[in-house]
Amino acid sequence: MYDVIIIGAGVSGAAAARELSRYQARACVLEKEEDVCCGTSKANSAIVHAGYDAEPGSLMAEMNVRGNEMMEQMAEDLDFPFQRIGSLVICLGEEDMPGLQKLYDKGVANGVKGLRILEREEVLKMEPNVTDEVYAALYAPTAGIVCPFSLNIALAENACENGVEFRFNTAVRNIIKTDGGFELQTSRGVFRTRCVVNAAGVYADEFHNMVSEKKIHITPRRGDYFLLDKSAGSHVSRTIFSLPTKYGKGVLVTPTVHGNLLVGPTAIDIEDKEGTNTTREGLDQVISKAGQNVKNLPMRQVITSFAGLRAHEDGSEFLIGEAEDAEGFIDCAGIESPGLTSCPAIGERIAEIVKEKLNLKEKDDFIATRKGILDPDTLTKEERAELIRREPAYGNIICRCEMITEGEILDAIRRPLGAKSLDGVKRRTRAGMGRCQSGFCSPRTMEILARELGVSMSEITKTGGKSRLVAGTNKDTL
Repeated sequence: MYDVIIIGAGVSGAAAARELSRYQARACVLEKEEDVCCGTSKANSAIVHAGYDAEPGSLMAEMNVRGNEMMEQMAEDLDFPFQRIGSLVICLGEEDMPGLQKLYDKGVANGVKGLRILEREEVLKMEPNVTDEVYAALYAPTAGIVCPFSLNIALAENACENGVEFRFNTAVRNIIKTDGGFELQTSRGVFRTRCVVNAAGVYADEFHNMVSEKKIHITPRRGDYFLLDKSAGSHVSRTIFSLPTKYGKGVLVTPTVHGNLLVGPTAIDIEDKEGTNTTREGLDQVISKAGQNVKNLPMRQVITSFAGLRAHEDGSEFLIGEAEDAEGFIDCAGIESPGLTSCPAIGERIAEIVKEKLNLKEKDDFIATRKGILDPDTLTKEERAELIRREPAYGNIICRCEMITEGEILDAIRRPLGAKSLDGVKRRTRAGMGRCQSGFCSPRTMEILARELGVSMSEITKTGGKSRLVAGTNKDTL
């Protein structure tokens, strides 16, 4: 019997788990995939939004601004990359100025600091590769960029270190209300709990509707992206947005914290909640719309394309709170953009609700900090030589594109909630994220995984489940 079970190990679920780990409670996270950060949280724009887009007075606006304010300290405490680079919303003509002014006014009402409307000359001086057709822009200095994988993993690892249990490959099939709380029927048996936190992304409506007569509906909204090589990473130095539409913030162009350039997304409503395939039409749309705001985009430097799903709730609002007719069932639903930005505040809000509900007491021994995987490039030449002398694996380069060592991969596998698949290693170390997209390093990474996990190469998967990479008749020789 748990005090609280969280469904979903994306950024919202992991943030809630981390905040709840401050209290004396038996908590568990159930995740249907083989790792954290396998849904919406792994495929998004990696933007820390300033908070001018959400409607004043909305929960989305409140969580966005609060999450933005919390991100810097959280990055320091949990050791993940975050940069406050600022953003520009491009206005292409005088006729669009009322829309830009409306964004500014909403931002001021939401409490966003430092907003300014810039004239054409100021914009071009700040970003020379913005289109020559620019008329004006909204500048938000508090906007930033983050690594979504590192953020999600950091939150989950810290929660785990503070006593939260994580159960992977555990899909929730049904939820039954009981006298003492809830019974969760899963692919790996029955779990009982006093409270449920529903942080299941595009599936959150299905779980809510199992226990409540007041139904909600979530539409998977697909976004296609291009990722460009690091040689294109300096094409812009800030996040460049279009004026938003009813479908979102439009196609953006942004540097990433690792030095690449990211272009996208589209906003295409679909029915398939696993529909993360890219389409020719979607990618063509990205190229066309991005080129309206940024000139000379070096699209020949594309190294990969991908798509992610946003959990769009019909009311275009975050649903965070106890279901009216299902006591103890706490929704964290409809968490689309700016969900990544908002996750620190969402975790804080969820933990406060559960604390009050269960009368939880704070721990005396909560561990507030966490160290990420050591990056040898941050060391001096002398420090790196000493590290390699002590631990020779840090002198063995596995991924040549990103210069990732065997030592970093071993750390990724051995640390709390360690990597169990090729993508698990990639999300933690960036091995395989470079120009060759794991064309050279994947066999060597698989060998390390097989050795560390004590399995044959034929058991190693790309991302859990049936995604095995090696097939053969004699498994002992693989």
